[in-house]
Amino acid sequence: MRRLVGDEVWSDLLEQSYPRRHSVGDTLLRQGDPGTHVLALCAGVVKVTRREQSGDLALLAFRGPGELLGEVAVLDDDVRSASIEAISHCSVAVLSKKDFLRFVTERDLFPVLVRYALARLRESDRARGGGDPAARLAASLVSLADISGRSATAPGQRLELALTREELAQHLRVSRNTVTACLSELDHVRTGRMRVFIDDLPALRRAAVKLDG
Repeated sequence: MRRLVGDEVWSDLLEQSYPRRHSVGDTLLRQGDPGTHVLALCAGVVKVTRREQSGDLALLAFRGPGELLGEVAVLDDDVRSASIEAISHCSVAVLSKKDFLRFVTERDLFPVLVRYALARLRESDRARGGGDPAARLAASLVSLADISGRSATAPGQRLELALTREELAQHLRVSRNTVTACLSELDHVRTGRMRVFIDDLPALRRAAVKLDG
């Protein structure tokens, strides 16, 4: 969202908000709750999940700094359609529903919000599209590193993400066994208990390009 509205408008939004910090594993927004406020993600990475009617949990997307969270429930005056959980330490700016709607109206941002929603849909389609699952997994991990602000991580500087193989499988719409097999192909990625570790991001980026080609 920050990219679409520009730094000046984003800064104005933050000035009208109050700050809040979250630890790994914290739930920032909960599915089914009313849309009483909007969050502007200032630092960290979150995952967006939804509990389906079948009871299955779907991992829909990841979000990083410069993103809005929870604005859909505020705009359509409905309950939250998904939950948002921190997978790294996060800082957010909190803006009430009333103040957010006034801010958007005063700056005529409704067309921008439509573009923002469409961009998110295209992003989701790319993650779940066809193609080699190892390439899609590598690309997703590189994207996560980028949105976390760690795109310039040097070799040997580890990036830790609070993710499981099951969640990666949900995001890519493949089986957990497929994710396990794909991870074995990525020399610079390791997994621990509910964690994914990227040991060499530049090497992973090169591997993602090679697999995609």
